[in-house]
Amino acid sequence: MTNDSRAVATPPAVRRIGVLTAFPPGRNSLNEFGFHLVSHLAENPRVDSVVVFADETDAGPPLRLENNEHKVEAIASWKFNSVTNPLRLIRAVRAAKVDAVLINLQFATFGDGRVPGGLGLLIPAMLKKLGIPTAVILHNLADNVDMQDAGFADSKVTAFVMTNAGKLLTRAVLATDYVALTIPRYVEFLRDAYGADNVLLAPHGSFEEIAEPAFGPPADGPRKILAFGKWGTYKTVDVLVDAFRRLLDRGYDDLELVIAGTDSPNSAGYLARVAAECSDLDNVVFTGYVEEEDVSDLFLGSAVTAFPYTSTTGSSGVLHQAGSYGRSAVLPAIGDFVEVIEEEGFIGQYFQPGDPVSLADALAKLLDDPSLNAEHGTRNYLAATGIPMAEVIDWHLIHLDALLNEKR
Repeated sequence: MTNDSRAVATPPAVRRIGVLTAFPPGRNSLNEFGFHLVSHLAENPRVDSVVVFADETDAGPPLRLENNEHKVEAIASWKFNSVTNPLRLIRAVRAAKVDAVLINLQFATFGDGRVPGGLGLLIPAMLKKLGIPTAVILHNLADNVDMQDAGFADSKVTAFVMTNAGKLLTRAVLATDYVALTIPRYVEFLRDAYGADNVLLAPHGSFEEIAEPAFGPPADGPRKILAFGKWGTYKTVDVLVDAFRRLLDRGYDDLELVIAGTDSPNSAGYLARVAAECSDLDNVVFTGYVEEEDVSDLFLGSAVTAFPYTSTTGSSGVLHQAGSYGRSAVLPAIGDFVEVIEEEGFIGQYFQPGDPVSLADALAKLLDDPSLNAEHGTRNYLAATGIPMAEVIDWHLIHLDALLNEKR
């Protein structure tokens, strides 16, 4: 034995980790990713406990993880569009005494109001300033968002102001210990445009180890066109309903349109209006919020998935889900979005955004050609399941361990 202070200490492991995220049954953006992030952290043998700093919602307390309930403590610690979120979260994180915090973030996580949304984006830097090892998984960039089309600005002047404010907030997010992005071009952009040296590439990861599905449309029942998301801003289904009517007029009498999900937080009442406008169609189904255990049946029962977006804010979590179930996709031909998803290995049948004829043609191409449909589904499956979430968790734990070593 030796008392030599120069002896090498055993590297610390992140044993108690905090995760700041939207979380079920709350329906705010990234809640599904947050659920799987926490689930896989809890399953990792290096992690003793996970503290979820979840959003407070009217849907009830944070969901309990049945398989790892003993390892997960969920605390409703913030509320969408609340200006008190920074103070509440700082108090909650300090009281929880976690080794490190992992933040599941996009630019509207904490609110679509400018003040609460902006204040929320300061939280990662605040936590780091308090000496808490803090990392961010960032799902979009303000620089790539059309502020007006995405519903964050009501005029070109406001959009200009919002875009420049977004750049300042990007710098604030970059003030944390490290920022992980799932898209290589986003990493390059932040390094080139912001001089960031703490941005890293981390794969999205497949949520579950799903048995290889049957590719192509299901053999029985109506051929279902599935659209899944939070609707009402840049994600709208009006054009999809119009395209669906056109397919019916062309003689596709065995189709069903399934519109799954809820209104976007700043578009209350949107889906109710759409449902009223297509009440004459018996073969249009609105599912409402889809519980986690029902997601697989929803995707596996579809012949094709549709993404009727007019603009995008980055990669698509729903496309990753569709791919993990081997589904083909009809996607908008938006330049940056096409480049991003193809960079990730996905493929789609493209249509012109906002054009119901182009969308109907793209849907028909996959509906009429089962072999092409299966080919696209296979490629999307391989793209979505290439790296399991469990391996992504190991990657984060290695980097968080390195942060703890640096701070000792």
